[in-house]
Amino acid sequence: QTIKATDPSVRITAEDGKWKKEDVKDVRLSVEGADVQINKVILHWNNRPDETEWNVGTVKAGGQTAAKSAPGHEGTLGAVTINYKILGGAPTAKVKVWGYD
Repeated sequence: QTIKATDPSVRITAEDGKWKKEDVKDVRLSVEGADVQINKVILHWNNRPDETEWNVGTVKAGGQTAAKSAPGHEGTLGAVTINYKILGGAPTAKVKVWGYD
């Protein structure tokens, strides 16, 4: 998902055929194109409460976060909401959500 410096947050929903059909044990975020300060991440799980306590910090361009475990060690992720700020004056960056089983 491409994010814009003019927006304070983005909601990334699962693409058809991905996430929704597979249970994941860990989630990671990666960033491309600019350094991004990620203030809060909300993981919207299907059939589980949303998880809102993931304060990531700054992710360098080309880098990724540490893994965040799914509640109950496995879950189906429906969407992710990210509150962010793009650093260095870049107008856009790309954030990817990775699910690992």
